[in-house]
Amino acid sequence: MRSDEDQLSQIFYALANNTRRAILTRLATGEATVNQLAEPFDMSLPAISKHIKVLEKAGLIKQGQKAQYRPCTIDAAPLQQIYHWTEQYRHIWEERFDQMDIYLQQIQQTNQENKQNDE
Repeated sequence: MRSDEDQLSQIFYALANNTRRAILTRLATGEATVNQLAEPFDMSLPAISKHIKVLEKAGLIKQGQKAQYRPCTIDAAPLQQIYHWTEQYRHIWEERFDQMDIYLQQIQQTNQENKQNDE
């Protein structure tokens, strides 16, 4: 079994491409065949299939076997790894948002004072 870091790298690699992100967005609404996934894109079925393979390797989608077609479904579980990885940086975001809030309050107060002085 691959390490968590290897899988996280594969997930980020898969998500780095806008076509693959669009495929995941489509699959979030329900299963779809490769042909259905290819419809909105101006690319060949083999090219779409390569994108699907990357998503599959990252564990983000699964292909089933129904009759003569293989519907794709999203598997959001690997996205939890991204959540856990980014969670370690939450304190940085919160600190920066707090600083931005203080700055915006200062601007608002200055604008109110300027408005009062103009009256």
